[in-house]
Amino acid sequence: MSDIKSTNAWQRFWEKGGWWRSAIAVAAYFVVYQYVPLLFAPLFPDSAGLDDAAKVWIFTVIPIAFGGLVLVLFAWSLGWFRELFGPQPIRGRGWMWIGVATVLVFNIVHFATVDYGTAGASAVIAWLVAGLCIGFAEETLTRGVVVNLMRKHGYREIAVATVSAALFAVLHAGNLLTGQSLLATLFQLVYTFGFGILMYLTLRVTGSLVWPILLHASTDPSIFLATSYPTTGLGATLGGLGNPAVIIVGLILLIFIRGKVTPAADVISTPGEARF
Repeated sequence: MSDIKSTNAWQRFWEKGGWWRSAIAVAAYFVVYQYVPLLFAPLFPDSAGLDDAAKVWIFTVIPIAFGGLVLVLFAWSLGWFRELFGPQPIRGRGWMWIGVATVLVFNIVHFATVDYGTAGASAVIAWLVAGLCIGFAEETLTRGVVVNLMRKHGYREIAVATVSAALFAVLHAGNLLTGQSLLATLFQLVYTFGFGILMYLTLRVTGSLVWPILLHASTDPSIFLATSYPTTGLGATLGGLGNPAVIIVGLILLIFIRGKVTPAADVISTPGEARF
């Protein structure tokens, strides 16, 4: 951790960490993501006439890419690039690969059950780019910034995992503003909490934020494409089990997260003592 005494007031505020600072960071990102599309809305008064790919570029890629840029500037202002994107101070155990495998297997199944002929190359490319933007922004925020803030305050790792997953889930409550039903949103909150736990385990077991970013980047496109342009058959049926599987596996594996990272620089120099 950087020397708090040598930083400015802005940096000193964030270096203290804590769950409520994590909540502030997530709330700020939420506002940016929700209101940036309003700046572009006047340029597309007849959005109903846009094709699927154009809608993804305008209403998904642009606001999330802008949110990702804001997060990069935020990390730069705090000097956190190495803390967020460098090697993690602690690593995981072998059982944590279950979380990685659960998400990866169903992503592969979803991609395998997309009717690519109906979807068209433009929609597929748009969703793949959107996935990269979503994965980068949401993981940098919740498994990067939030995890870093929680660890700086000295919370145990189960609290770090739970709060980062909970704030990640709360982000998706904003889908109510787009007309999504309350029941569907509540289910999504449960799913995203379970998914957030699995992304946290991915961070732990790989030791780098890059891998949850990439795994997350393959999740949204695979789900949206398989849902919007589905095929039929056994694969599609199996893919439908993905959301319940993520919820169940995430909640079960959360129980086994143990240990604590102290806000001390020498944690990195003794990685063997931090493996649990």
